[in-house]
Amino acid sequence: MLDTSRDPVPAPAPAPSAADEPRGCLFALSQPPLMIFLAVIGGLLLMAAVHDLFLL
Repeated sequence: MLDTSRDPVPAPAPAPSAADEPRGCLFALSQPPLMIFLAVIGGLLLMAAVHDLFLL
């Protein structure tokens, strides 16, 4: 049998810092490209709703 008593003990994993934590939905919504995209889609939906309600 192998003698494993001389093997080095692995170091414990370091605790995750604030920079390593996954970011949530509010961080994603704060990104300018996403907000521009959502504003364009929202504007198109608003224009379609106004057209349907008032012009048809």
